[in-house]
Amino acid sequence: MPRRLTAFVAIAALSATAACQQNAPEQPAAPAEPASATVADVAAVAYACQSGQLIQARYPDKTTARLTYKGQDFVLRSAPAATGARYIGQGVEWATSAAETEETGTLSLLSPDQSTALSVVEQCVRPLASVGTAPVLAGGAPTPAPVADKIPACLAPQLKLASGEGDAGAGNRVLNFSLQNLGREACRLDGYPMVALADARGRTIGSIRADQSPGSYFRQGEAPRPVTLPAQAKAYFEVAWNVIPNEAMGQMTCPLAATLKATVPGDTAALSTPFDAQPCGGKIRVSPIRSASAVPPTS
Repeated sequence: MPRRLTAFVAIAALSATAACQQNAPEQPAAPAEPASATVADVAAVAYACQSGQLIQARYPDKTTARLTYKGQDFVLRSAPAATGARYIGQGVEWATSAAETEETGTLSLLSPDQSTALSVVEQCVRPLASVGTAPVLAGGAPTPAPVADKIPACLAPQLKLASGEGDAGAGNRVLNFSLQNLGREACRLDGYPMVALADARGRTIGSIRADQSPGSYFRQGEAPRPVTLPAQAKAYFEVAWNVIPNEAMGQMTCPLAATLKATVPGDTAALSTPFDAQPCGGKIRVSPIRSASAVPPTS
């Protein structure tokens, strides 16, 4: 082969090789693992629970909810729900629903097959950022909203007062009273109720004063804590008294009460319920209002 033709063939071969290298598609890069910082960057939403606990929730995508409760983290996946949103995993269920002004969340224990909620652990609520704005639930990053200081105070028209279980021993008596939120929205109770006793004719018994007693009859010294009361939920307070006349003060008999009247903090209207008792010593002791989980068992 002539030298000139040989050189031409070599140049053509090199050109073809270079063209193939230029036209070859680049290999796709390996997919990057999602950075853990993206979850941390998602704004947390705080839910105030009836027990006084808080649940922090993050919704990094449309199928995931990450909860923090009592220092423990839960990663849950979305599940079918009749209304609202529902997430399950790690033995628990987190179900949320929203109205115009608030979003509720319920944390429950799941059955062994992870399909059915067996028992409620917490009932919680958070106010939505603004009235009239459609809430962002599962699948978005809900706008964080202040919790406790935005929930309105409970008022008498939306509450029901009732007596419950009690205990007795060594001349002492104690009785639990419930305050149920009959309204459609959550409200807040904080502190002590103002309590007065009335006789069978409805007259206030002025000889019996109501002393505020930190904690309760069974748990002395505990300071009042704010209680968020979801719709239909109950909060409680105790009334304790003695039934032995104080003979050192010349007391031989004790006044007979027929009605207990309670006024919740921030309101002036009183709620009433029957109260058949004879407190001695001229006083009764009233505990702070507390959540259902803080009610001590009675024998």
